Amino acid sequence: MSNSFQELLDSRDVLLADGATGTNLFNMGLQSGDAPELWNTDAPDKIKALYQGSVDAGSDLFLTNSFGGTAARLKLHDAQGRVRELNRIAAELGREVADKAERKIAVAGSVGPTGEIMQPVGELSHALAVEMFHEQADALKEGGVDVLWLETISAPEEFAAAAEAFKLVDIPWCGTMSFDTAGRTMMGVTSADLAKLVEEFDTPPLAFGANCGTGASDILRTVLGFAAQGTERPIISKGNAGIPKYVDGHIHYDGTPDLMGEYAVLARDSGAKIIGGCCGTMPDHLRKMREALDSRPRGERPTLEHIVELLGPFSSANDGTEEGSDASAERRGRRGRRRS
Repeated sequence: MSNSFQELLDSRDVLLADGATGTNLFNMGLQSGDAPELWNTDAPDKIKALYQGSVDAGSDLFLTNSFGGTAARLKLHDAQGRVRELNRIAAELGREVADKAERKIAVAGSVGPTGEIMQPVGELSHALAVEMFHEQADALKEGGVDVLWLETISAPEEFAAAAEAFKLVDIPWCGTMSFDTAGRTMMGVTSADLAKLVEEFDTPPLAFGANCGTGASDILRTVLGFAAQGTERPIISKGNAGIPKYVDGHIHYDGTPDLMGEYAVLARDSGAKIIGGCCGTMPDHLRKMREALDSRPRGERPTLEHIVELLGPFSSANDGTEEGSDASAERRGRRGRRRS
């Protein structure tokens, strides 16, 4: 296995990750409801263009087109028998793009949630979840990824099942949750909870953090929550390009490239080591993020007031970590949703 990701992590003050997968592919013609993973074989040139867009914009790493690559997700498209093929090719296409770059680029194998609720609340057993994550991770490793990248997870049980699967595959990994419900995940996990959880695994992630959520301001409050726990593990921040708005029958994100440049600097100053974008983040956003990170000196850790001043208000009054706050019970039955 290549160690490009670890080398980048050790040698750089901050790493720029990639942006959105779904948003960019929709702009290339993907239709709502279609499985992006099928394009790995049906439209490989478009997937390579997706990867190349991040590289050209200055990203140090990009995620493979395999977010929905578990058997549970692919079953929705009658493709559950193609897990190995689709994930392996997603990685191989990424390897092709990264290896021809003039600088070191890491390929991260994207692993999203199964979309199922785990026992005892739901029906998905720990053993079956591990089996599905293992199948996907093994294929991504075969395709040549440098690191596995678990993202948009809501439940600690699912995070733990993926961690166990990645240990079986024997490949380094990173992991993020989506804090989109008043600063918590849909299953009630806080930033403090995740910072504690990642230290409990036999093989902990190389880096951990947050992705997606409800906007640039909110994810920075979560990053500050990670940093407040005193963690020495690198923190990831992959926030959305602003807030989604429904315009003329389509979802648009209102975050400008300049706003995402501000976000990138604030994320770094808040304690994040790996900074990227999620929904709505295009190459133009990444270019501004790269420019801002390279040209602006590191500053003091921002206050919540400063974040609001530069990026706009938070979507909720608090982030769920306040003394006595417990909103997890009402979210225990909610089903996760796909990110783009």
